[in-house]
Amino acid sequence: MAMVGLFWIGEDAVYVGAEPTGAASGVRLSEDGVEAPGAGRGRFWTWDEVVRIETRHVAVRSGVRRLASMAFDAASVMVTGDGQLPPAFEVEVATAEESVLVDVLAAVTGGIYLPSEYDLSTTLLRRLADGGAEIGDLLAWGREHAAEGTPSREEREALLRKWTGA
Repeated sequence: MAMVGLFWIGEDAVYVGAEPTGAASGVRLSEDGVEAPGAGRGRFWTWDEVVRIETRHVAVRSGVRRLASMAFDAASVMVTGDGQLPPAFEVEVATAEESVLVDVLAAVTGGIYLPSEYDLSTTLLRRLADGGAEIGDLLAWGREHAAEGTPSREEREALLRKWTGA
């Protein structure tokens, strides 16, 4: 799997945030639609039903502030010995009939995203929901490249620009 912006991309699935394990909630994007697997959820919407996908409470900081936050967190863990899960954020999946909030864990190391990747990712989510972008493009990239791991920042941003049509 590889992280590109807010997306965790594998050979057969794309997740917003980290791939959920066990009973954790998450948001999975596939050719068929949007799924919210997890404890008590089991929700699914086809792409024709989805009118909006938005994120809330995502930690976004500049490169310098991101590194400072990660260094502070690492020092805190060393002193207290108390490691933590990555921070969570919310994904809202909206249809004409309902709006559902799903908690997901950040996939990026330290849980803090760079503004450029965040902005491109949210643009891509809007374009996926309105039909202006295809999840198949992300899945095709995942089949060919996800096993190689997360690409460099420049490559991630270039991919996001390509997928959004920017």
